[in-house]
Amino acid sequence: MLVRLTGLTKSFRQTVAVHPLDLEIAAGDFLAILGPSGCGKTTLLRMMGGFETPTAGRVEIAGKDVTNMGPEKRPTNMVFQGYGLFPHMNVRQNVGYGLKLRKLPAAEARTRVDEILHLVHLEEFAERAVHELSGGQQQRVALARALVMRPAVLLLDEPLGALDLKLRKAMQGELRRIHRSLGGTFVFVTHDQEEALSLANRIAVMEEGRVVQEGGPHEIYRQPATRFVSTFIGDANLLDGRRAGGVVELACGGRFPSPGRDGKVNVMVRPEAMLLNGAGHISGTVVDAVFLGAFTKLLLRLADGSEIAVHLTESHTEALPAAGAQVAVGWHDGDARCLDAP
Repeated sequence: MLVRLTGLTKSFRQTVAVHPLDLEIAAGDFLAILGPSGCGKTTLLRMMGGFETPTAGRVEIAGKDVTNMGPEKRPTNMVFQGYGLFPHMNVRQNVGYGLKLRKLPAAEARTRVDEILHLVHLEEFAERAVHELSGGQQQRVALARALVMRPAVLLLDEPLGALDLKLRKAMQGELRRIHRSLGGTFVFVTHDQEEALSLANRIAVMEEGRVVQEGGPHEIYRQPATRFVSTFIGDANLLDGRRAGGVVELACGGRFPSPGRDGKVNVMVRPEAMLLNGAGHISGTVVDAVFLGAFTKLLLRLADGSEIAVHLTESHTEALPAAGAQVAVGWHDGDARCLDAP
């Protein structure tokens, strides 16, 4: 493993920002640390980069204990949300600043800066003042300044957060391309679940200072470990129920076989996995239909008063049921995830 965190903890006076956690990151990974504001994800990233000293625990990179080393002595580099560019320097000077501090020979430094500017598609802006650049271009300068140092691990703290939606999507594509081109190891902090799913090959979901699930995007989405993960990653319908003797009885009416221990459960089914007028497990009343471009969101009210969403693609919306209609809804085996209820 390239990065190994062992028992890593951070407290600020009486507040525990990061509870003891273990995490391993392989070389070449694009790991997203995902969670809501205040969950400890940025503090965790800053401990990896040496900008925060752990209260307890250990940070190892490439087999070396770097826990007590400053950022300048670690094989990492960090891109902050605010970019932190020098306004009195042009693009080339900003990108090459770290190499200058390392006293790299001028010819070698220029070659490395040229290579990285080509990688981020900024060759023609090399002599441009940074204040003359767009937000997306400034973000690429910040990336280039970090990448030119050839870090073993690139740490990114919500670097796309200041961009508008269209530019953010474009920059997500740029980050994927750059990661593929370099084959490096990226650790990316975000609160945007769609961003995490689209960028990362692994996701660590944090809640209140703890990593509550870690795995691949498909696993996190299809097999959430907790109620929190199921609702934070994508849209989810949660149905209250109780399992007894291998059968789940839903509070809204309906039942289906489900192996597992007896007790209260939350049944999670993604809206796109809901089947309308198929072999229905449950029935409900149509409340509303909202057209959202790629799909139509059908809202149903169930017998217990709760509401669920059914996402229907264009091929299934030719004869939408009218408001007030009674419909049956089901799902394929394997599309429902039973989570232990609190």
